[in-house]
Amino acid sequence: MNQALYQGGCLCGQIRFEARGPAANPHTCSCKLCQRHSGALTLAWVEFPRERVTWTGPGGAPATFRSPDYSSRAFCPQCGSSLGAIDDEPTVALLLGAFDSNNRKALAPTHHSFKGQRPRWWHGGESR
Repeated sequence: MNQALYQGGCLCGQIRFEARGPAANPHTCSCKLCQRHSGALTLAWVEFPRERVTWTGPGGAPATFRSPDYSSRAFCPQCGSSLGAIDDEPTVALLLGAFDSNNRKALAPTHHSFKGQRPRWWHGGESR
């Protein structure tokens, strides 16, 4: 089993994390919840068992907002950076943009969820 260590955090550094691999379900998503959570049209995610994620920064654990009914979106209460989602099941999904080193092969997305919720102009060759 890959016990790689992944580290990352928010823009201001108050919220930091360490996640121990293996990383699971690396993917991108364009659902409306992800779009509203981030302000971006697509997010890149990777999941870890909750017991393998430790909040290490001076701010402790991130603030959360319940959305949808099975998960809480995680963000820094100081700078507002989106960090991921803490699911009711024992999973923490972290945003790849929050990782210190997000170019590691194990983090490469393997599929894309909710492609149909991207704007029509994104679908290649379609007129605006």
